[in-house]
Amino acid sequence: MPPSRDISRLIEIMAALRTPVTGCPWDVEQTFQTIAPYTIEEAYEVADAITRNDLDDLREELGDLLLQVVYHARIAEEQGAFAFGDVVEGITKKMIRRHPHVFPDKDGNVTQPTKGTWDRIKAEEKAERAARRPPEEQTGKASLLSGIKAGQPALVRAMELQRKAATVGFDWKDPRAVLQKIREEADEIEAALDKRDATELSAETGDLLFALVNLARHADVDPETALRGTNAKFERRFAFIEQALAANGRTLEEASLDEMDELWNEAKRLET
Repeated sequence: MPPSRDISRLIEIMAALRTPVTGCPWDVEQTFQTIAPYTIEEAYEVADAITRNDLDDLREELGDLLLQVVYHARIAEEQGAFAFGDVVEGITKKMIRRHPHVFPDKDGNVTQPTKGTWDRIKAEEKAERAARRPPEEQTGKASLLSGIKAGQPALVRAMELQRKAATVGFDWKDPRAVLQKIREEADEIEAALDKRDATELSAETGDLLFALVNLARHADVDPETALRGTNAKFERRFAFIEQALAANGRTLEEASLDEMDELWNEAKRLET
């Protein structure tokens, strides 16, 4: 099957991969749940290519991300839920609806945007989604936090939860108070370590991370961006250790922790 610029060819390829007996055994056994982590990973790969300004890589990573959409749509089609065309139709409808100042209505009229237009349209869409849910999920008053998307990365969602709670005054007034909370959470982690309680340690680590996000929010710092920067810094300094050891004919396994720590500090000094 030759490649093509037509999306229909990609859909055909996925259908072939998912066909029992003649398809790929690995692809056939996948589900929404098993593919979801790859979908998230590919989205991060797209973001990484953008950060590096590597447009060739971006083109390839966007293709990988598109494959994830086709993959999920194919699984849904096999279950009789929806197909790729329905996904396209849905997002097309949404984009037209959300931009009445660009796309005319059925009468050919274009609506001039107002301050509340976007919020109104979003509220209408949210109500429509709620109406499609099973009756047992529609009972009860919605929480202030119910509009925060559950599928976001944990750091991003923590930030959004805190921002929403802050709108009703449930928030620290002073960043230093958040810093004190961080110290308290660190002490609780130490206590969990002493007790060798894995469940409590996991919970306390989550509390510490949540508090750190809170501090980042008060400091007007994006935690995801900050952590990406620290990851890159760690990679640079660790690479310096590897290169310095290799220049002396040695490997990481042959070096002591003290030696590696000294090289780490040297790399740190060179960056300042």
